[in-house]
Amino acid sequence: MKKILLIGALFQVIFSANSQEITDALRYAQTNQTGTARFRAMSGAFGAVGGDMSAIMVNPAGSVVFSNNLVAITGSNYNTANTSNYFGTINKQSNSAFDVNQAGGVFVFENNKPESNWKKFALGLNYENMANFSDNQFMSGTNAQNSAIQYFANSANGYKKSDLDNLLYDEFDFRGQQASLAYQAFLINPVNNTDSNTLYLPNIAATGNFYQENEYATAGYNGKFAFNASTQYKDKFYFGLNLNSHFTDFRRTTSFYEDYVGANDANAKIGIQSFRFNNDLYTYGAGFSFQLGTIYKVNEKIRLGLAYQSPTWMRLNDELTQSLSSVCANCLQSNYNINPGITNVYAPYRLQTPSKVTGSFAYVFGKKGLISFDYATKNYENTEFTSTGFGTLNNDLNTNLKRTNEFRIGAEQRLKQWSLRGGYRFEESPYKDTNVMGDLTGYSAGLGYNFGATKLDFAYAYSKRNTSEQFFSQGMTDRSVTNAVNNIVTITLGFEL
Repeated sequence: MKKILLIGALFQVIFSANSQEITDALRYAQTNQTGTARFRAMSGAFGAVGGDMSAIMVNPAGSVVFSNNLVAITGSNYNTANTSNYFGTINKQSNSAFDVNQAGGVFVFENNKPESNWKKFALGLNYENMANFSDNQFMSGTNAQNSAIQYFANSANGYKKSDLDNLLYDEFDFRGQQASLAYQAFLINPVNNTDSNTLYLPNIAATGNFYQENEYATAGYNGKFAFNASTQYKDKFYFGLNLNSHFTDFRRTTSFYEDYVGANDANAKIGIQSFRFNNDLYTYGAGFSFQLGTIYKVNEKIRLGLAYQSPTWMRLNDELTQSLSSVCANCLQSNYNINPGITNVYAPYRLQTPSKVTGSFAYVFGKKGLISFDYATKNYENTEFTSTGFGTLNNDLNTNLKRTNEFRIGAEQRLKQWSLRGGYRFEESPYKDTNVMGDLTGYSAGLGYNFGATKLDFAYAYSKRNTSEQFFSQGMTDRSVTNAVNNIVTITLGFEL
């Protein structure tokens, strides 16, 4: 059974400075295209349209557009195809998952007082899975310059040799734990054998090639539950409010492998021949946000929308387990398997994601259909860890991230009981350097059938984005480039009450 190690506030500061990265913040700052089949088929361009369960997650004023009470449930099948390139080696990996990603209802109340300007009220409850973390990737290639052992050497520098000799894994902070694992597995050697030595070098030949693999699998979700209220004033204005509860559950298992390929037989008999470094991270937590929105009905054909999404204030927890194994040519023994059997449980920390503003336009062709357009902007520079000890990481967030623009266009054509839909969306990269993460483009299509009190909708959505991944935060900063293609099939069943 694994030992549980509770890490207090002081160690949490050190853990944060060395382990968490920009990608950990973006995991919660970014939201994927989710929702009902109708919403997805029109690429989410619903800010001025309303009348859809997922539309209220963009503009909360959209719930009072409903003419009748409605409940809906949505299921989606996600397929992700990743193609990675690491030093010229191409690897392909795919993953599929099914998820009930939406469930909720809206209840509309007509005002029976004809003299009142407040015509209708609506109350809604809606759950949506804002992100499905199910994914896996495999990267491999031969690095002719850098060994990942340099990461462990950098982590060890500053720690006394006597401490690494005598202290156990659970007696160190996060950086010291990396040093302890590497020292016990003979990945690193002290510059000299004195107890006070604080400098370390990789235990490998000076030159050579390094075959490297990085494999990871992720699972979990980022959920959002909205409590919605909206009202209609005269025949022109719609106002709405969402109070949102957020909760997340994320698991990531990574396994990095390196094999030294010597230039000749002599080098092949020196030091570390190969090693494998395993990490299991579990992050969970909850948060809160709110949304305000309005829709202005200019006339029977034109509608304008404006919505504000507040920052999300999250409280997160991390648990981490690690192990390291190695094969050494001239060590005390040939194989080492260092598994502390410890789960590090770190002190909770807080994250604030950026706010978002969405402006919308819709042109309605009576009962024949509509065309809609959404523009949204979000400043990722405002992403911030608000707990003590994250100053360096917050500076990195501010330095590397930027304000983004997002465009969504959707159309719907009604043919008696049938509806044909299509959409397009474009989302800028949150990084100033688009080589780290590229822009996202997506297309969608779908159809629906109205049985009367029952509605059935289907959608297909496609999106692609290039990303690059750095396996270690220091020591070895080489990147693998991945082209990620997402294909999502969605079905929604709705009932008018």
